[in-house]
Amino acid sequence: MTPQAVLLILQKRAKQAGVESFSPHDFPRTFCSDLLDAGIDIVTVQKLAGHASPVTTAKYDRRGEEVKRRAVQKLVGVLGGGFLV
Repeated sequence: MTPQAVLLILQKRAKQAGVESFSPHDFPRTFCSDLLDAGIDIVTVQKLAGHASPVTTAKYDRRGEEVKRRAVQKLVGVLGGGFLV
């Protein structure tokens, strides 16, 4: 089966499921994002995704500012809350 044939099948199924916008690249992006959302560290996600560098994996990180805010709150908790955030 050719890559084009796989793409056509995926596009057909996406249309049947009512998915308006779809790209095969959505699969690895979702895979990496879901792992990062679950709290898996970036090096482990890198290895699972088969990336040579965590820099590549970081490009898939779509968690946004909320995750950064929670990370700072965790750090403040660990440090005893001695810092204002």
